Amino acid sequence: MTVEAYRERPALLPGATVWTRTAPGGDYLILPDGCMDLLLMDDDLVVAGPDSRAWTGTSAAGGRYVGLRFAPGDAPTFLGVPAHALLNDRVPLSELWSRSRSRKLFDRVRAAADPAGGLDRAVAELLDAPADRLAQEVFRRVRSDTLRTPGGMVGLARALGLSERQLHRRCLGAFGYGAKTLDRVLRMNAALDRARTGQGLAEVAVVSGYADQAHLSREVKALTGVPPTTLLR
Repeated sequence: MTVEAYRERPALLPGATVWTRTAPGGDYLILPDGCMDLLLMDDDLVVAGPDSRAWTGTSAAGGRYVGLRFAPGDAPTFLGVPAHALLNDRVPLSELWSRSRSRKLFDRVRAAADPAGGLDRAVAELLDAPADRLAQEVFRRVRSDTLRTPGGMVGLARALGLSERQLHRRCLGAFGYGAKTLDRVLRMNAALDRARTGQGLAEVAVVSGYADQAHLSREVKALTGVPPTTLLR
């Protein structure tokens, strides 16, 4: 039996994470997190678009995966494709770039003694455009519970010098969905992280800004398809 092994470390690209995984085999569940990944899998480079719901896949025992998880909002700059075009999807990089360009990156990563390090260095060198500062500021403010204050959405748009419609459009391009969905995703993950430390779900719900435990359970199930007790097992 293959035991799952997962490792991650900060990437060279600010805010990004490089990770490796050896799969135990069978079905797996990836929870939405507001991010996008570039994966080396099945002898190809694949882009994992932003998820608004849990992604279910199947892997063979011993399957090895390497990935770079971009900071929220950064992947569209690297890919040249708005995030909403890849919502809830997994797409070969060759479908977004020319075959020669994507193959060049693939060959470089594969030729590296450490594919994770090779992917990390290649992306850091290729992403020479400035980061989407507005997307970073939206993410920072949403993560700090800005939307759960009175007039949250209107206040966020005004603080950024945008109309609500402009804010929504910019969020679609950067994250794949609007600020309200991003808030739901980030709050759910923060709540699950607290629950994994041993806190009871009723306490987690209150601290995380849910009305009660039932509200937390409904939100988790809506975004993942399963209740929090199942995820925590």
